[in-house]
Amino acid sequence: MTPMVHLLLLPLLLSIAGGKDLEEKKGPFENTVLDVPEATPVPYPLFQFQVTDLHVNNFRLSGEGGQDISISKDGWLYLEQPLDWSREEHYIIMVEALADEEVVEGPIYVTINVLDVNNKAPYFNQSVYTAVVRENTPAAVPFTRVFATDQDDPETPNARLRYSLVSEIPSIRDTKLFQINPDTGEISTTEQGQQLLKAREGIQYARGEDRSIETLKRKFDDYCSVQEVPYEHNPFFTCVQRAEMRRQNLDPLEDPDYTLFVRVQDLEGASQNALSGNSRVQIAVQQNLWKNPGPIRIRENLEETYPLTIAKVQSNDPDARYVLVQKERELKFPFEITQNGEIMVTEKLDRERKERFILVVLAKDENDNEVDPPMEIYVLVDDVNDNAPVCDEETVFEFQENEPVGGLVGELLAHDSDKEGTLNSVLTYTILSQNPPTASKTFSIDESSGAIRTLHLLRRRENAVYNLNVRVSDADFSTNCKVVVKVIDVNDELPKFEKNDYGNETLAEDTPLGHTLLTIKATDNDDPDTGSSEIQFIISEGNTDDVFAVETDGKGVGYLVLAKPLDFETSPSYRLQIDARNPEPLMESLKYGSESTAFFSVSVIDVDEAPKFSMDILDVTIYENITKGSVLLTVHAKDPEGKEIGYKLDGDTQGWLELDAATGEIRTKEKLDREKVDSFKVTVTAFEKANPEKATERDLHVRLLDVNDNVPKLMETQAFICMKNPKPVLIKAEDSDSDPFSQPFTFSFGTKTGKSPNWELNQVDDTTAELKLKKPPTQDKTFSLPITVKDKAGVGVPQAFEVKVCNCTELGYCYVAPEGAALSYGMGPTIGILAGILGFCVIVFVVVIKRINKKSQRKAQTEGDERNAMM
Repeated sequence: MTPMVHLLLLPLLLSIAGGKDLEEKKGPFENTVLDVPEATPVPYPLFQFQVTDLHVNNFRLSGEGGQDISISKDGWLYLEQPLDWSREEHYIIMVEALADEEVVEGPIYVTINVLDVNNKAPYFNQSVYTAVVRENTPAAVPFTRVFATDQDDPETPNARLRYSLVSEIPSIRDTKLFQINPDTGEISTTEQGQQLLKAREGIQYARGEDRSIETLKRKFDDYCSVQEVPYEHNPFFTCVQRAEMRRQNLDPLEDPDYTLFVRVQDLEGASQNALSGNSRVQIAVQQNLWKNPGPIRIRENLEETYPLTIAKVQSNDPDARYVLVQKERELKFPFEITQNGEIMVTEKLDRERKERFILVVLAKDENDNEVDPPMEIYVLVDDVNDNAPVCDEETVFEFQENEPVGGLVGELLAHDSDKEGTLNSVLTYTILSQNPPTASKTFSIDESSGAIRTLHLLRRRENAVYNLNVRVSDADFSTNCKVVVKVIDVNDELPKFEKNDYGNETLAEDTPLGHTLLTIKATDNDDPDTGSSEIQFIISEGNTDDVFAVETDGKGVGYLVLAKPLDFETSPSYRLQIDARNPEPLMESLKYGSESTAFFSVSVIDVDEAPKFSMDILDVTIYENITKGSVLLTVHAKDPEGKEIGYKLDGDTQGWLELDAATGEIRTKEKLDREKVDSFKVTVTAFEKANPEKATERDLHVRLLDVNDNVPKLMETQAFICMKNPKPVLIKAEDSDSDPFSQPFTFSFGTKTGKSPNWELNQVDDTTAELKLKKPPTQDKTFSLPITVKDKAGVGVPQAFEVKVCNCTELGYCYVAPEGAALSYGMGPTIGILAGILGFCVIVFVVVIKRINKKSQRKAQTEGDERNAMM
């Protein structure tokens, strides 16, 4: 092949006259490769071909780049137009040497590789990016990304981009709240940003509270004194309204909280000559939500201090407490959660024991009510190479001598407990040594499968046994395995029974399994302890349903045992043919004969057996609303001797079933109720009527399927609302049915339209709704509202819910008169009674005073009369 010539031309600023000797640009007329920087000034001499034929007076070009490249009559290639790498990376030109238009040399081919020059600045795919980030977003977790492109050669530093954050506005005392990944352009919060980023303050709503204009007006009235100015003309209200609308309708493009100025540079940003581009990222901060941090990945057997924090969750309720439970039922659960939401692993994890955990995090209030939906978090345990390959202590193979070269000796089996399908569990097999050693290798082993094959003929008289030391390796560990290869003699001797007929044996049909009927013996004169002399016994004929089996250790002694129950009614006798065979094949000229076969007869004696069921497992699955008197199952049993049998049923603690003693038909006699018990077990007995002690029992398992026979019910049917502070009322429902006939519930008013002019009903969660007045109450009153609660299947009925609107005490409860409603006269009557009592007291007081005065006057007159009489 014609050698290729690589010539790297001058840099862009080097002219022909100024530097490089033109002799270095000359070469023979042969295939040539030239590297030319793009944007090389033109015209520019690239290369001169020197031909050996003196008659050559011209050259001809054809192929790519005809407009950009030319050739002179003396063989100089010229660059006529500047090259552009982004337009064409290389040109292939065919050159022919001519003598008066006749080709005398060539064609040859010139490949011109266009070398990229850093003359294209990188640019972002957007001039302005928008993004939303939540409060307390974990540091270094990307929430958006900027992307830039450079049209220079991606294989060179010219297109290797570096992102940087120029500035952020507003800036908080030079504290950086955001950071950008210099390689990927991913933007995330810093640790300071994780703590300091805050959403805009706004109106605080209760969970599930309607965020309408009417709610905003009511809340405005709570904080501001009522004014005569209408809301729409009140500058204070309109200001609050606009701020709330901005907060609820975040638009980072029109109304960002932060603006980041980002830059991208080529040459990895490491050169002063790097070209750059700029863009803007406008960010709005949003209130944090209940966010799943999973899937969480953690390496097994990680050397750390435990408990180790692996994730953190945060509820929208700042007072929530956290509960961590496991979705799967495992005896060991190595996780816990702190009250600040940190999920921790308490010990090292072992992927080989369990490679995935499903955690369920609950956020609850002080009343143990869930304030956020349960969150399922997957924890994935990553495999590390912490298990060495394992093989048997010794693996023994037998191989007949004189077998063809390349024959399979056997396959070494090894196992690695690390994750299948990863490099940690990929095994490599290597033969380290062989004993006895030979001049050349005797065996080979497949590196990936462990299959051992011969490399030349094996002869037993040379070596009867080979010991191989095989190393089995994964990426980090290795294990040495011992392999023994026994070269065995050709199997040229037949196994022979000591006798060919072992007579007859009589057995009762209830003989226990495992009973040994007979000991048989055979011999083989091949080399001992080899596959050629090992004897295996096979029952080749007469063993109906595999009732019998032969147990042996391969040494020529076998034990005929009972493997399955005997049945006189099915098979009263057996004539067994037993063959003695070797695991190694016989030599080609030899075949098994009568000396390798024996016979044995078995006679079965009938005994009285218990009835037998046609099915061993009795399982029934039915719907709970099955009609009373319906047939669940008909059991069938048969007495082996044909005797009459009966049936009975035990263990029906609910009293739901009945059994026909003659036919075995099981029916329902009462209505079934899955909500009471979803499954139960009863015992069915089949017995001989003439001899009830001959009986057989079977357990019948009954599983009830749910039907939608229960409507959701209100857990409470009464509530009150204080007039001065009309807070919403929570309505909860429950349903005894299971999914899909249970929650989530839907709540509505039991009217034709499902609505009420004075009340609102809003869903809170799967089992709860919120009831509230549309207008502030003006007087004490009791309302009876029809509430319809429907289950997941749409089944539900209206239920009465009574709400009392009342004046409340300071403790927040409705005021009730001490003597109850029956003795309550209202304010007017009460004042009248008090006035009457007071008037009565005044009258009594006046009467008493008058009587005292009269008595005093009488006494004074009497004393005067006595004085006059004395005078």
